[in-house]
Amino acid sequence: MAAAAVMLFVPPITHAPASHPFADQRRMLGIPNLLDVISNLPFAVVGVLGLLFVGRRKEAFTGSWERAAFAVMFAGMGLTALGSTCYHLAPDNATLFWDRVPMTIVFMSLFAIVIGDRIGWDAGRRLLLPLLAAGIASVVYWRWTGDLRFYGLVQYFPMLAILLMVLLRPRMYTGTVWLAGAMCWYALAKIFEMLDAQIFALGQVVSGHTLKHLAAGAASWWLLRMMKVRRAVEFVASD
Repeated sequence: MAAAAVMLFVPPITHAPASHPFADQRRMLGIPNLLDVISNLPFAVVGVLGLLFVGRRKEAFTGSWERAAFAVMFAGMGLTALGSTCYHLAPDNATLFWDRVPMTIVFMSLFAIVIGDRIGWDAGRRLLLPLLAAGIASVVYWRWTGDLRFYGLVQYFPMLAILLMVLLRPRMYTGTVWLAGAMCWYALAKIFEMLDAQIFALGQVVSGHTLKHLAAGAASWWLLRMMKVRRAVEFVASD
């Protein structure tokens, strides 16, 4: 809430139309921006695998809200694959909306999961729906006003808060290394995104944006592994 209040004093941040054309605009096999399109496949694969695990392994989750949070997160990954594919086939603000909405679902459901792990089950349960609503509202606000301030807050603040919780709060589950790995892959994805044109200029083989999708897909896979291998710390201590 304090971070959101601070954003009220930050000048509006707008999305420059020039940012839609990415470095690699090659049409291959009749598909525009092919590599930026097909590099979304990892999100779909991880999303499906995650939902299958959630559906089959109820015993892997301590509470029903946590199982629901993981289901929402992996559904968000699958929807990100769909939304990002539609966006890169025809990049503009209208299609970008459907790319950003599922991404906020992933960010905010993960945020609630880590809050439940590091702060307390009740906190995670109570915050899941409000966080999801805030994430979607930030994209609606951007589409309505053109102002990216609150979308930026939704995208970056949870990553900072998760890092602080991992460093400062005791864990309820093992598997922190997989969460840390996911955060590292996501940080690398943002670096690739910023260096889109520079990477493509190295040999015009692949662009930074394509690599961003692959790195973010790797981050998603690490979250899948975290869910699969983690165990309650109390159980580990009793072994």
